[in-house]
Amino acid sequence: MSVKINLRSATRDDLELLRYWDTQPHVIASDPNDDWGWEVELNRTPNWREQLIAEIEGRPIGFIQIIDPAREDSHYWGDVPDNLRAIDIWIGEATDLGKGYGTQMMQQAIARCFADPAVTAILVDPLASNTRAHRFYERLGFQFIEARRFGEDDCSVYCLNRANWE
Repeated sequence: MSVKINLRSATRDDLELLRYWDTQPHVIASDPNDDWGWEVELNRTPNWREQLIAEIEGRPIGFIQIIDPAREDSHYWGDVPDNLRAIDIWIGEATDLGKGYGTQMMQQAIARCFADPAVTAILVDPLASNTRAHRFYERLGFQFIEARRFGEDDCSVYCLNRANWE
């Protein structure tokens, strides 16, 4: 029996939780070189981004960020076409890994992205070394596009086209 995962907007009240999750070895291993700047970012609500906390019966279990990579202000993805989305996701506690929560979180995030009829595809960029994440995204229908270096990180870029999702 699967549990019901609720996604809600991350707020300033989540600051300590997100800082704590950032200290967890599995979170560090998946994103070792990024400083999310929670103190600043939780106070910003640009119209090109959603930051979401996943909860089960009110208990926070994970985080999702959905951005419009053509519009986000750091230009992390470089020059990309309009009508894309990019997703970052993680489970906060190691004890919550391997229970299907990430799959449910991603299914909700994907549906959220494609609820906008203009969105044509979704990008993700797991570390090249994170083969577990590669399998996870492939099971969801994402296809490998290219190896790419983002800052200090060698990543594998995956894409889910609307046509492959429908």
